[in-house]
Amino acid sequence: MSYTYQGMVYSIKSPISSISVNNHNIVVTDKNGPKLIKFTNVNDSKRFLAWVYQV
Repeated sequence: MSYTYQGMVYSIKSPISSISVNNHNIVVTDKNGPKLIKFTNVNDSKRFLAWVYQV
């Protein structure tokens, strides 16, 4: 599955082993390793987390 944010496409593969949230930054660790996604505001990061939890 992939997520597009500000023109960047982030690919996340199942299974997700951990999600770490710090202010506007989220690190998702999947089977390919950790990925840092930097958001500009809280609403964008919440939308991303909602998307991850749905899938």
